[in-house]
Amino acid sequence: MSSPTKVFCIEDDRDSADLIREDLTDRGYVVKVAYDFSAALATLAAFMPDIIVCDVNVPGMTGFEFLESARGIIQGERKIPFIFLTGNADKASIMRGHSTGADEYMLKPVDFDVLDTVIRKYTEHEEALDGTPLPFGLTRREVEVLQWSARGKTSAEISIILELGKRTVDFHIDNAREKLNVATRTEAVVRAALLNIIQL
Repeated sequence: MSSPTKVFCIEDDRDSADLIREDLTDRGYVVKVAYDFSAALATLAAFMPDIIVCDVNVPGMTGFEFLESARGIIQGERKIPFIFLTGNADKASIMRGHSTGADEYMLKPVDFDVLDTVIRKYTEHEEALDGTPLPFGLTRREVEVLQWSARGKTSAEISIILELGKRTVDFHIDNAREKLNVATRTEAVVRAALLNIIQL
């Protein structure tokens, strides 16, 4: 049995940080929180997380600077996925986040279903039920959502069936569409069916 995914969260708002830790811990993650970048840098190498979730605006330095410093500390180790979680919705911040090397740039308030999905996207290596890897890096949940789409279900209906938020369903569909290199949900369903990933 694989060990729990380790999440390192850097967030100076203690209430927000504690809420993130509580929710992710309830979902089975091992979560360590730092309230400032100095503490984060001091404990990063010892904790060696599987993924980092980081605010952009934390006293001492920006999240962009922290990302560069963190990558320097863990140089030579495996690439650790990095998620910015911030209220900065301006285009310049989003572009800088991606150009700095962040894997995702998510906006507050936190949608924990989406955050959970993003974390799993970067930390889980999905296999089909028979143990063979799923093609195109698809996850079981993405295949499940595509299968229900093939049956004519809307995102709202799928969210009820799978007990997920509608935004989470749309997120899975968008991920599947990108992995299958198609522009629309319908094209994703058709390609998945042609490749025998799902059944029509």
